[in-house]
Amino acid sequence: MLQVCLNGARSPREHFHLPVHPEELAKAAADAVAAGATDIHLHPKAPDGTDSLDPHLVAATVRAVRAAAPGIPVGVTTGAWTAPDAAARIRAIRAWTVLPDHASVNWHEPGADDVAATLLERGIGVEAGIYSGTDADQQFHRSPHRNRVLRILAEVTDLTARGAATTAEALLARLHPAPAPILLHGEAAGAWPVLAVAARRGLATRIGLEDTLVLPDGQIAADNAELVTAATRMLTGGAR
Repeated sequence: MLQVCLNGARSPREHFHLPVHPEELAKAAADAVAAGATDIHLHPKAPDGTDSLDPHLVAATVRAVRAAAPGIPVGVTTGAWTAPDAAARIRAIRAWTVLPDHASVNWHEPGADDVAATLLERGIGVEAGIYSGTDADQQFHRSPHRNRVLRILAEVTDLTARGAATTAEALLARLHPAPAPILLHGEAAGAWPVLAVAARRGLATRIGLEDTLVLPDGQIAADNAELVTAATRMLTGGAR
C-alpha cells in the first residue's frame, strides 16, 4: 500500500502547491491516485491554514476528496495540535457528520486511548502513530485497543538521510511482533531512505508534501503526484 499524505501541519508558505482548501485537496488527491497512491491521509484546515477537526471542515474536505477519488480510503489526523486537549478532540469527533475511513492517533500524546476509543465507537479505523524517540510503543503495548487498530504508523522522526534507515530498523524491532500491519515512513531528509527500507521489507509506506518537499535527487517536488510517481518507481524496483 502506498498512502499519499497530502499536506500535514504545514503552511502554504512552505510549498507553492500545498493543498489547503477542499477543492485543492480533491485535485491533489485525484492526481496522486492517478500516479499510484492507494490510500489518502490529509489534514482538514481552517481558512487560515491551521489544522482543524471542526465537523463542517471535516465534512467538506472528506466529501470533496471522496468525489475526486472514488473508492480510495480517506483518513484524517487527530493530532494534539488540532484542539487544546483530548476532551475537545473527542467532542469534535463525536460531532462529525461525514466520517473518514480512518484517522491517525499519536500514541505518545495524552488521551490517545480515549481518542482511539471514540473513533472505534464511530466505526472509524484507527492508525496508531508510533513515533521513534518516544515511549509510544510501550504505551501502545499496554493499550486495550492494540488489537483493534487498522494499522500501525511507524513514524521515523530522525530527519537525517544518514541515520533515518537505522532508526527505522530499530523502531521496527521495538514493534515486533506487531498486532497489526505496519506502515513505515520517514520525514524530511529521512523520508526517502525510510521508504527504501519499507520497499525492502515489503511494508506499506507513504509519501507526500506532509513528509517531504523534495524528490530523491533533492529537487523540489512540483506536487504530491510527483512524489508519488517517484515512490512508485522505488517500490516497483526502479531507481533508488
